[in-house]
Amino acid sequence: MFKIIVLFACLAVVVSARYIAGDHGYYHNDHHQSHSEFEYHHGDYLHSHPKYNFKYGVKDGYTHDHKSAWEHRDGDVVKGQYTLDEADGTHRVVDYSSDHKSGFQVHVQRNGHARHPHGESYVKIDQHY
Repeated sequence: MFKIIVLFACLAVVVSARYIAGDHGYYHNDHHQSHSEFEYHHGDYLHSHPKYNFKYGVKDGYTHDHKSAWEHRDGDVVKGQYTLDEADGTHRVVDYSSDHKSGFQVHVQRNGHARHPHGESYVKIDQHY
């Protein structure tokens, strides 16, 4: 049993020596070799022009979960909006934009009147499950 423990300890020392020496088990190519066309270069992201659009929404009559969102980006200009029905019965609309000139801008609207059950137990509130 002692021989097995010593064998595993020696094996652990040999394996850890590779990491201490800086090898880390990676294969290092010669830096003068040509790179593959599929290889990612760190500088590629700096010169890219991001552009996208997305949109989604949920309208669940069972849980009363109503929300939506959209956003589009063209370079460094981002514009979007999201809406949701709050638990108090109000409807929130958030418009936002961001660019280098004006930074991040947001406009929040709250539509409707909040309904709170005054003096009632939460057990008696009509739950929508």
